[in-house]
Amino acid sequence: MLRLTELKLPLDHAPEAMLPAIAARLGVSEAQILRHAVAKRGNDARRKNAIQLVYAVDVTLSDADEAEVLARLAGDTHVRPAPDTSYRFPVRAPEGWTAREGDRPVVIGAGPCGLLAGLILAQMGLKPIIIERGKAVRERTKDTWALWRKSVLTPESNVQFGEGGAGTFSDGKLYSRIKDPRHLGRKVLVEFVKAGAPDDILTEAHPHIGTFRLVTMVMSMRETIEKLGGEYRFGTRVDDFAVETDAQGERRLAGLHLSNGEYLPARRVIMAVGHSARDTFEVLYNRGVHIEAKPFAIGVRIEHPQSLIDQARYGACAKHPILGPAAYALAHQCSNGRSVYSFCMCPGGRVVAAASEEGRVVTNGMSQYSRAEFNANSGLVVDITPERDFPGHPLAGIALQRHWEERAFVAGGSNYQAPGQKVGDFLARRPSTELGSIVPSYQPGVHLTELETCLPDFVTDALREALPVFGRQMAGYDHPDVVMTGVETRTSSPVRITRGKDLQSLNTRGLYPAGEGAGYAGGILSAAVDGIRVAEALAAELLAA
Repeated sequence: MLRLTELKLPLDHAPEAMLPAIAARLGVSEAQILRHAVAKRGNDARRKNAIQLVYAVDVTLSDADEAEVLARLAGDTHVRPAPDTSYRFPVRAPEGWTAREGDRPVVIGAGPCGLLAGLILAQMGLKPIIIERGKAVRERTKDTWALWRKSVLTPESNVQFGEGGAGTFSDGKLYSRIKDPRHLGRKVLVEFVKAGAPDDILTEAHPHIGTFRLVTMVMSMRETIEKLGGEYRFGTRVDDFAVETDAQGERRLAGLHLSNGEYLPARRVIMAVGHSARDTFEVLYNRGVHIEAKPFAIGVRIEHPQSLIDQARYGACAKHPILGPAAYALAHQCSNGRSVYSFCMCPGGRVVAAASEEGRVVTNGMSQYSRAEFNANSGLVVDITPERDFPGHPLAGIALQRHWEERAFVAGGSNYQAPGQKVGDFLARRPSTELGSIVPSYQPGVHLTELETCLPDFVTDALREALPVFGRQMAGYDHPDVVMTGVETRTSSPVRITRGKDLQSLNTRGLYPAGEGAGYAGGILSAAVDGIRVAEALAAELLAA
């Protein structure tokens, strides 16, 4: 089978146009093509009034014809043997395998990383225990809506904590720029489809699911894990880690002290706690686990009418049913040395309250599968680094996040409303007192003020430089009525729990840091892929013991 990439066809091409296009591209007759199937579909919108669809297609010819095409087109990087994307377990437990005390693998956290780690361990026959400090996803959803509708925050059950992780209340984007030579991302997507995701996530270049579908998928995957012998413990926080030193002076994990008073013997634990488990980071640091500060970004959520983004990106092709609501990605290097970039862009979505600690305001973005709401939103953030902005302590980035989230809470009225400002007022350095043509979507509400009071000066300076630049790149991006709400601080983890080539902690054997919280992923797909990799490493070590 051959993989043909960068096959371009007009936006409104007829289905029957693909076969002759493939034949022409490969230099064969249509009769020589035994089968063809779309592997991936994207679009090229650089000429927005003449948008093309871009395909990767798997094509089956006879063995002799495939060999001839590969020889003739040897220099063409877009014609190659089709990759084998099937998943193969590197190890599996022998039939009848039973864990000794402390050997049953434990996964802390039930977000995308922990979910896929738990699933892979269960499919290997290792019957994992999954510990989640928050609630099951249905109950967690009720608590999350309580903050959005009633300004009632439940610290252990919210956008950040609970089954499904922070990705449950997001756009559900399922694409990543990670290197994935084993096609583990394909394994993730296949499991998502089995759990109820739409089939098109297997072929769309930028697939997404949306919150409502993610909720039911997470529940389905939990049922699969439990049927395979896995066990969930909701509403259970890991309060401490028992670490022992062996005769050779090597530190090893021995067990977990849980919030219900239980001590759980555990010699192999996957840490998939997400980027907001600040108390867990502190416990690990106090237990001597090697942690270092890492860069992240802070800024605001910016909202435009989705129609404006559609027109700017697609021109006359806006609202075409194949294209759907338009997304964007923007970046600018500022004169103060800072990078400003869009982050977690949510077409046809809303800005949501994402706080996990009382007395603090955090924003995030969310979309449903339809992406049908009026506004588009994106993080608009500025990079920060430990050396320049929070030196001296591995957990200093957490303190910085908390400081600006507390300032945002006060600026918003100390009731979980978010501080907001129109772009025109922000650029003119004056507080906003009334909305213009754009109504912000954040609930429980936006309090108009000056964002200057809840962001560092270097961030506001960088945003003021970048906004007009982005306005020249996308007409209307810096329109005076565009609304920004603060603050966006949870772009990624402020720490990295360092690990070695065996994916275990650098200085604590048996502890497997994983996913976004440990500093090794950014987004649903990359976190899930990291969960698979770490589960495989744990299983190989366990079964070899």
